[in-house]
Amino acid sequence: MDKLLIGVSKVTNRLRYIFDLVLVEQLGLPYEFTTDQQLLSAFEGPRFFYGDQPIEGVPYLQAVKLLFEREIVSQELKIFQFEDIKAIFPVFHKQSIMTFDVFAACFFLVSRYEEYLPYVSDRHGRFEADSSVFRKTGIFQKPVVNHWIKAFGRRLQYFFPALKIREKTYRFQLTYDVDATWAYLHKGLVRSAGSYVKDFFKADFGEIRQRTKVLRRKQNDPFDTFAYQLDIQKKYNLRPLYFILFANYGQFDKNISVRNRHFQNFIKYLGDYAEIGIHPSYASFEDKSLLKQEIKSLSRVLNKEVTKSRQHFLRMNLPVTYHNLIDMDIEDDYTMGYASQPGFRAGIADDFYFYDLDHDVITNLRIHPFTLMDGTLRDYMKVGATEAVMQAEELIKSVKAVGGTFILLWHNESLSEQKRWVGWRTAFESIIKAAMP
Repeated sequence: MDKLLIGVSKVTNRLRYIFDLVLVEQLGLPYEFTTDQQLLSAFEGPRFFYGDQPIEGVPYLQAVKLLFEREIVSQELKIFQFEDIKAIFPVFHKQSIMTFDVFAACFFLVSRYEEYLPYVSDRHGRFEADSSVFRKTGIFQKPVVNHWIKAFGRRLQYFFPALKIREKTYRFQLTYDVDATWAYLHKGLVRSAGSYVKDFFKADFGEIRQRTKVLRRKQNDPFDTFAYQLDIQKKYNLRPLYFILFANYGQFDKNISVRNRHFQNFIKYLGDYAEIGIHPSYASFEDKSLLKQEIKSLSRVLNKEVTKSRQHFLRMNLPVTYHNLIDMDIEDDYTMGYASQPGFRAGIADDFYFYDLDHDVITNLRIHPFTLMDGTLRDYMKVGATEAVMQAEELIKSVKAVGGTFILLWHNESLSEQKRWVGWRTAFESIIKAAMP
């Protein structure tokens, strides 16, 4: 197939990055840039010019300045209606083949440009949905980047009917975060005794009774739902991905001691039927040496390199968090998403390479945005199990419509069928059924 020839005034790293994503990865179209306008005008294959003024006789897409800049500066964002979704960076030249700069719009969302600008973080130091300029627009409730790209593909085919646009295939990836492997077991004498004292002063005698039954092996530990997860895996032929919190004990890091042989054996067992990634601790968020230690310790237990990651509490600060992961040879990160709302933080339902805006370079770190988390539904949105399934089905439908990847984030304790999670196993399996290709 002929390559698209794209005329530009100059070639930048930002241009290469987003044109690779839009044209090659999403549409399956090879391309080349040229700054030679005569060559572009004489070219007989598919072509267009991307710039501020058209060239006579050549299809034209009007460009804003974003992809020709190196600085990170506040952008004037005008949000407007495009087809049945929202768009940004409108353009007004009557010859432009699109009513907005689709490449700049995709770049702004996928690079997470706004997260490099000043914002008010939440109590965990996170950029949350309420910090976004899009918070009231609903733009993150649909994979708008995918929709924009599909619309651009249709426009290209209008001018060049022989172009073969790739038909993308929908995929589903189930992931688990293991923050606490067991609720009561293998905590050690000091932690168990402290929990008994705390429950006694709270007069929580039901908790005392349950803890005692579990410790005496007369009842299963409520967080040990892994046999059920394995049943789900076999039933639906899934290959889940687990992120294990393997860190020292702290206020927000309360898994089992990394030296506990039961915990280590459990991780090895889990690794026999699923892929294991690191769940970097809350404490390692601003401590690179601690992050290195956690990854090294987990690798030693698994006896292989750990190359996948998702931040505990979804704590992420761009670009520092990704810089640290790259330095630790992490190749894939699954943190991209909001704790407080479901949807598409980067506007896209596909994985993509992290673009380092600080250094203005494309990196080898692959970002896998998740779409939905159990805690978002139950703890932030306060919805019940039935409504959770309805919300999930809408999101799944929107991902299937663009041939994207639906990544589900769940926790082992959410499947306990106890306390606030009563009824959620049924909801979980209903979501799995709906998410299957």
